[in-house]
Amino acid sequence: MLTELRVRNFAVVEEAVLEFGPGLSVLSGETGAGKSILVEALALLVGGRPSPDMIRAGAGRARIEARFEVEGVEGIASLCQQAGVDHDDGWLILRRELRREGRHRAWVNGSPATTTLLRELGERLVELHGQHEHQRLLDRGHQRRILDAFGRHEALVAETAAAFDTLRDLDTRLARVRQTAREGRERADYLRFKCDEIATASLSPDEDEALETEARRLTHSEELIELSGLLHHRLYEAEGSVVDQLGELGNRLDALVTIDPAASPFRDLHEAALRSVEELGLGLAPYRDAIEHDPRRLDEIRVRQDLLYRLKRKYGDSLAEVIRTGEEARRELEQIDGADDEIARLEAGREAAAAELAELASKLSERRRGTAEALSEAVNAALPDLGLRGGRLAVQLVGDGEIRRLGAERVEFLVSLNPGFPPAPLRRVASGGEMSRLMLALEAALIEVDELPILVFDEIDVGIGGEVAHRVADRLIRLSAAHQVLVVTHLAQIAARADAHYSIDKATEGEETRTSVRALTGGERVLEVARMLGGDPDSRASRAHAEELLAGQI
Repeated sequence: MLTELRVRNFAVVEEAVLEFGPGLSVLSGETGAGKSILVEALALLVGGRPSPDMIRAGAGRARIEARFEVEGVEGIASLCQQAGVDHDDGWLILRRELRREGRHRAWVNGSPATTTLLRELGERLVELHGQHEHQRLLDRGHQRRILDAFGRHEALVAETAAAFDTLRDLDTRLARVRQTAREGRERADYLRFKCDEIATASLSPDEDEALETEARRLTHSEELIELSGLLHHRLYEAEGSVVDQLGELGNRLDALVTIDPAASPFRDLHEAALRSVEELGLGLAPYRDAIEHDPRRLDEIRVRQDLLYRLKRKYGDSLAEVIRTGEEARRELEQIDGADDEIARLEAGREAAAAELAELASKLSERRRGTAEALSEAVNAALPDLGLRGGRLAVQLVGDGEIRRLGAERVEFLVSLNPGFPPAPLRRVASGGEMSRLMLALEAALIEVDELPILVFDEIDVGIGGEVAHRVADRLIRLSAAHQVLVVTHLAQIAARADAHYSIDKATEGEETRTSVRALTGGERVLEVARMLGGDPDSRASRAHAEELLAGQI
């Protein structure tokens, strides 16, 4: 529900604050007073297109703000969450600022917002009927939503959309697998060669380093034998070896300790040195004997090193990378080899999904045909009472054999408002007042299924009066039991039935024109209804007539 609307420096309105309640609210005023300006302000607030002439003359900017009670309105919380806007306590505050210089700005609950967000929120809150460029009834997509809402097709539409998305996803995956298979077949031979070449080599990650160490020992085997033998001989085996000399020096050290016991720690050091030299000398002998001089083995290593070098040049900087390349090639080859099975599986899934989509779309088309007839009958039965005698609405379903996401047909409302004229698309036929009354008939038909909380009617009473005005008022009252209804009117019959009445007044001061808005109660409302009846508001007869109308006696 719209609870408050604030307008500042918008068109000829310097400042206005309106507080609304549930039920039916009307705005009235003299012709040219600017009754529709507030409706335009609300339209702008829910995503309408701004223009520079909307800013009041002499002002640099215009501001519009509205407060809505949105508890229980579907989709509001999720939209705010997606946009990163705070949404608490069941309230929503929309604000828009128009500037002569610089960009226009918008806010939702105090957070900067896009026009798209305003429009998406507005689509869940307000339906505006009249001569507004954003009139959604002219949009064929909205006409489809009206038809589906009337027939309660939403669940079937959702199923059809899900089936369409599933089929489209399968088509995408199938195209991708087929493309992979085509490309794979062209490179399968290369992949098999790569896998075989790497697998045949039986690589280990550190093999090249181990071969390099072994090759170096084989290359220098004679030198290693000679050096290790010489060291063994001089350290341990030769007469007067280092071991012998250390043994002799041990006797001298014993004599030193005998003279000076404080030198005894040197004896421990000498014994450790002797043991180390003996161990070194003894260990060099088996090392020498283990060295092989094997030219054939060296040739084998060189051949193996050449293979590893070539593999690393082709497939990676290290043997680990070469091994990884082989594994990747094997996996890709497995995918290619399994592509035909995957294609067959996806084709079977696609066939089943296409059949399901066709069945759902056919069921939806059948239900839409029945609903189109029922909706047309419901609206056409109401049109004479709304001053559109001879008017006729037809709901046209046009298909080209192709199933789209929301069904197999396009929905369009055709209307003829004069006998003898064939129905034509709604956007080319109806005037503002006729459009509003046609929408009133539609809203009456949708009253049990339309969850939109706020309905606004502008110019609904153009060209009508008398008994028709009473019937229009009756329809608005019935709508206001399920929706908050705001109406711009010049008819006393409608104004007298409203739960709240606002007067739009225009005054000229010098070269400036100002429009003001005020809520009417008591005697003020009697005078306004008397004026709307066409009599003299100051005459006793006019006021009495107005009082009777307000009392519901007429």
